[in-house]
Amino acid sequence: MEEEEREINSLTGIFDIQQFLLKLIKLWWLFLLCIGIASGYAYYKNQFIQTVHSASSLISIKDNSNPLFTSNTSLTFNWGGTTDKVTTAIVQFKSRTHAEQVVDELQYYINYFKEGDYYNVDAYKQTPFFVYADSSVAQLYRDNIRIKVLDQQTFELSATFSSATAGGYHYGEKRNETLEVPEGDWKQQFKFGDSIELPFLKVLIEKRAATIATGGEWLFNFGDYWGTVNSYKNITIRPAPDGSSILLLSLTGSNKQRLIDYINTSSVILEQGELERKNKFAVSTIEYIDSSLVLQEKALRKSEQDLEDFKDTSQLIDVLSQGADFNQRLSEFEIEKRGIQNKLNYYDNLKSYLKNKTDYSVVQAPSVVGIEEGSISAAVLRLITLSEERKKREFAMRSDAPVFREIDRDINAVKEVIYENIKSSNYLLNMELAALQAQIGTVEAQIKKLPKEQQEFLKIQRQFDMDNNIYTVFMSRRAEAELVKAANVSDVYVIDEAKDTGGGGTRKDSNINYLIALLIGLAIPISAAFLLTLIDNFIHTTKDIEKLSRIPLIGVIGITNHATNLIVKDKPQSTIAESFRGIRSSLHFIYNQDSLYGSRTIMVTSSVSGEGKTFTSINLATVFALSGKRTILVGMDLRKPKIFDDFNIENDLGVSNYLVNDCSLNQVIRPTGIENLDMLLSGPVPPNPSELIMTRRCGEMIDQLKKDYDYIILDTPPLGLVADALEIAKHADATLYVVRQGYTKKAMLDVVNEKHQRGEIKNLSFVFNYFKDRGQYGYGYGAYGNGYHEDEKRKSKLSNITDFLSSLFNKNK
Repeated sequence: MEEEEREINSLTGIFDIQQFLLKLIKLWWLFLLCIGIASGYAYYKNQFIQTVHSASSLISIKDNSNPLFTSNTSLTFNWGGTTDKVTTAIVQFKSRTHAEQVVDELQYYINYFKEGDYYNVDAYKQTPFFVYADSSVAQLYRDNIRIKVLDQQTFELSATFSSATAGGYHYGEKRNETLEVPEGDWKQQFKFGDSIELPFLKVLIEKRAATIATGGEWLFNFGDYWGTVNSYKNITIRPAPDGSSILLLSLTGSNKQRLIDYINTSSVILEQGELERKNKFAVSTIEYIDSSLVLQEKALRKSEQDLEDFKDTSQLIDVLSQGADFNQRLSEFEIEKRGIQNKLNYYDNLKSYLKNKTDYSVVQAPSVVGIEEGSISAAVLRLITLSEERKKREFAMRSDAPVFREIDRDINAVKEVIYENIKSSNYLLNMELAALQAQIGTVEAQIKKLPKEQQEFLKIQRQFDMDNNIYTVFMSRRAEAELVKAANVSDVYVIDEAKDTGGGGTRKDSNINYLIALLIGLAIPISAAFLLTLIDNFIHTTKDIEKLSRIPLIGVIGITNHATNLIVKDKPQSTIAESFRGIRSSLHFIYNQDSLYGSRTIMVTSSVSGEGKTFTSINLATVFALSGKRTILVGMDLRKPKIFDDFNIENDLGVSNYLVNDCSLNQVIRPTGIENLDMLLSGPVPPNPSELIMTRRCGEMIDQLKKDYDYIILDTPPLGLVADALEIAKHADATLYVVRQGYTKKAMLDVVNEKHQRGEIKNLSFVFNYFKDRGQYGYGYGAYGNGYHEDEKRKSKLSNITDFLSSLFNKNK
C-alpha cells in the first residue's frame, strides 16, 4: 500500500505548476523575442493583404416553349421541367468545359500586372492597352514581358532570358512546347495595332482609348491555362430565393472588372449554347430539307420537261380537260398512299428500335410523320421520360440498385403498350391501304379505256403533279423549320448583369495577424516552460520530496556564499547556522530509545557526490560542539576524502590506517581548532575500502568512539553509488540523507525509498540542501564539485537529451 501511494505521488510530481510558473517567468526574454519577431512578420504579411472585390448577376431559367410548336408542327418532345433545367444550368456553370469556353473567349490566361512595393497588382483593364493572342501558335509561358508606352503610337517590349530556349504553351491545342528566345536582355519597339510575330510571341497589342498616357510601364505574361480554368469552376451559384428558378451568380477576387467580365460572358455563352441546343433539330431539319430539295428540284424539272416535250409532239386537243378528273383523283390517292406507307415504316422502325436498343431517349416523335394518335404519342413520351430518369440515376447509384429494377419494369410495361398500339394501328392502316389500293385500281382501269396517247399524257402529268406536290411540301416544311428557329428563345434570361456599381471592396482585418503574433509570442514561451517542466526530473521544492517519499524531512538548509564549509563556526548567527540548530533539535525525536542517554551516532549520506553531505556533516558537528557536547567528525568516505580541506589538515593518517592496524585510535584523532570538536580523517585512499569497512575493527572503532564522545558524525560515501554506506548504517542511531535543490534527481529517491522500506537503514530523515527561496534564505554556497564516477555521470548527461536540457536550464539559474 505504501509502495502504491509512493508511485502515485511520483506520477503526480511529474508536472509541477509552481516550477512551470517559475520557468515561465524566467523566459520573459523569450516572450519579448517571439513577440517582436511575430509582430514584425505580421506587419510584413499585412503589406500583402489585398482588397477583395465581389461581383454578381441574376439570371432566370425558364421553360420558354415556342408558341408556334403545335401537335402538327412539333419537331421533337420537350421534357424535364424547370427544376431539371435549373439543376442542369448550375452544373453547366461549374463545369470544366464551360469554364474553358469562357477563358478562351476572354483569353483570361493572359495576365496583366502593375508593379507594387510588395507584390504585383492585377491590372486587367487598368492598362491603356489590350493584348490579343493568336491561339493557333504557342506563346511564351509564364515569363514576364515588360511593356513601356513610349508615345501615342509606339511602345517597347523587353524581357530577360537565362538561356536560348524557354517554355511555351499552345493555348489552342492545350499542349506544351519549347520556344527559341534571345538569350540575355531583349528589347524591341513596336506600334500599336501592328501584328507582333516573334518565335516566342505572336500577339496584337491595341490601345484601349484614342489618347493614352505615355511613360507608363506594365508587365504581362501567359499563365497556367488549366489553373485558370479550375479557379473559375469555383463560381458560387445558388437559387434566390431557395427553390426558385432564379439563380444568383457571384465571384470574389482582387480585380473587379475581371470578375464582371467573366460572369457576364459566362451567362452569354450559356444562353447561346441553350439556344443552339433548342435550334439543333430545326437546323438539322433545314439541312436535310435543303439536301432533299436539290434532288427533288431535279426530278421536278425532268418531269416538267417531259410534259412540255409530250405537248410539243402530241396531236391531242384539250387532252388535259378530258383526263383531269382521273389524274387528280389518282394523284390524291397516291399522296394518301405514301402517307400511310410512311406511318407503317415508322411503326416498323419503332418496333425494331425498341427490340434492339436500350437507350430510348432519342426515339423520334410520331408527329414527325404525321401520326396524331394520342395513345402512341403519350406512350412514346412516357418511354422517353423513363429512359431519361434512368440515365440520371446511373451517375449517382449502383447498377444493381432496386430503383433500376422498378424503372425497367415500367419501361417494359410501356413498351408492351406501344407494341399493342403498333399492332392495332398497323391493322387499321393496312385496311386503309387496301381500300385505297382498290380505289387506285378502279381509277387506273378507267384510265386504261382512254387512247394510248392520252394514257401516256396522263402518266406524265401525274408524275409532274406528284413531284410538284412533294417539292411544295418540302418548301412548306423548310419554311416551318425556319419559323420555328426564328421563334425559339433561350431558356436562360439575364435579369441583372454584373456591373461595377462602385464600392471599394473589402480587406482582411490586419489586426488578426497581430493577434496571431501575440498568441505565438505567448505560445512559444508557455510551450517551452511546459516542456522544460515536463522533462525536468530534478527536485526543486520540499513538496517534491513529500510526493516522492514517505521519509520525513528533518530540515532545510539555504544557500550561502561563504568561502568555506565552516559557516556555523564563522557565522554562528546566520540563517544557515540556525537551520543546523533546528536539525540538531529535531534529531532528539528520532534517536533509538537505547541511545537517549548515551552517545549518539549520526550518519550523513546522499545519492551522489555534490549534494552537500560533507558540508552538512561539518556544520552539524560544529553545532553539536558549540552546544558543549563532545563531538567527533569521522571521515568514513574512504574513496574520496573531503573534510580535511576546510580544516587545513593533511590527510596522511586516518581511518584507513587504523583499519589496517597501522596505528592506534588515539594517533588518528586530531583537534579541529573548534572547542569540543575533534576529527578523524579518512586517511589515504585504500585499494579495498568496502572490505575495510566490513571488518570487525571498524565496529570496534565506532564502539570506542561512543565511549569517548557524546556525538559521532559520520561523513559517509554516497548511498546511490557504493554499498559502503549500508555497512556504516548498522552502527548509526540516525541517518541524514542530503537532497540538493535542482541537483538531486527525482528517480534517485527510489533507491533510498527501497532500502528504507526493506529496513536496511534506520531512523532515516531527509535534509534539503542548497535551497533557494526568495525572502527566506540567502544566496551563495557554491557547487560541491566533482563527485564519484564523474566521467560516467558526464557521459550519461550527454547521452540523455532531457537531462542535458534540464541541467542547462538549472545552470542558467
